[in-house]
Amino acid sequence: MEMDDSNENKVDRSTLQSDDLRDRLQSWLSKRVGAEVRILDLSKPTGSGMSSETLLLTVSVGEENEERAWVARLAPLARDQPVFQHYDLGLQFRLLEILANDTLSAPVPRPHWLELDDSILGTPFFVMDRIQGRVPPDVPPYPFAGWILDASDDERHELLESTVDAIAAVHAVRPPPGLAKDLCPAPAGTSSLRWHVQQQRAYYEWIVSDGIRHPLIERAFEWLDAKFPSNEGPPVISWGDARIGNVLYAEDGFDAVGLLDWEMAALGPRELDLGWLCFMHTFFQSIAEMAGQPGLSDFLAPSDVAKHYKATSGHELADLTWYYTYAATRHACIMARIHRRMVHFGQAEWGADPDAVILHRAVLEKALGDSTPASIGDASVSDELRQND
Repeated sequence: MEMDDSNENKVDRSTLQSDDLRDRLQSWLSKRVGAEVRILDLSKPTGSGMSSETLLLTVSVGEENEERAWVARLAPLARDQPVFQHYDLGLQFRLLEILANDTLSAPVPRPHWLELDDSILGTPFFVMDRIQGRVPPDVPPYPFAGWILDASDDERHELLESTVDAIAAVHAVRPPPGLAKDLCPAPAGTSSLRWHVQQQRAYYEWIVSDGIRHPLIERAFEWLDAKFPSNEGPPVISWGDARIGNVLYAEDGFDAVGLLDWEMAALGPRELDLGWLCFMHTFFQSIAEMAGQPGLSDFLAPSDVAKHYKATSGHELADLTWYYTYAATRHACIMARIHRRMVHFGQAEWGADPDAVILHRAVLEKALGDSTPASIGDASVSDELRQND
């Protein structure tokens, strides 16, 4: 979940200060480019995510003063209570290199330089091209207001198809063996999906090492084990955080021109990304409904996503109910971690019910088949998934 810098209740993402970084970054860039680089503008995107630090750069290069737009992606600092336990910036950089250079043209920013020496900026980072485009807002969520809500049904369907096409392009790229192993270092005899779930369980145990456990999340893992897919299909590169809020769309249209945020990338079944795509819309839609807004209940319907994915890739998605529920479980873990960050920064407290911090609690309860979920969220998505499996 992302927060707006103007919100007085915002979650602090980092203790890094841009003013302290400018001179060091400018000097480092000049050495990498082999010409003088002057940073004309340095800013942080408003409403950006909390998993890492992002700096937007406009620079002038060389005697010709050629202007370029770059992005610096910084690994989070341990003191800033990062969302994720592990953050492999080098793996992200290598993956983007593979995707950017592949002839299938998955729309990703082209990476330029990786710096693992944390003495430069205080943390490892890499620099990549900055793609111009517009992003569906998280604050307020796009089902509340903005260009997605204002678009016509046909335009939103165009966006759906373009997004699914981009995801399918990622899935079509075959990673070299070394990268595949790093994306999924599963021992022999363990499938990519089994390994993925094991890592999510380990992530949850790391989150609750403070002793505050979440019965709903633990019940969800039991459900997932009991209904584990019998046929996973071949593993592909999984983007990991495949939601429209991580996509740059053309400024004058609805074509996906950039897929962002690769810290959750892995190797696994295609349905990991498509289940996440469908669930994350449900998450923001449920927030709109909690606020009494109609939102976009028919947008990114699982049946529409599955239909277009088959049309563009030739692959039929299976077990979407399971993958949707897995996405809801994974996001519940993230919400639990985010709440702990808020407590750490003095912006929240614990109540009597630890599951209350899971904003999509009712959605997950419905997916698990609970007979009396809390009265939030749209139950129809779970019903549609079961009808299409």
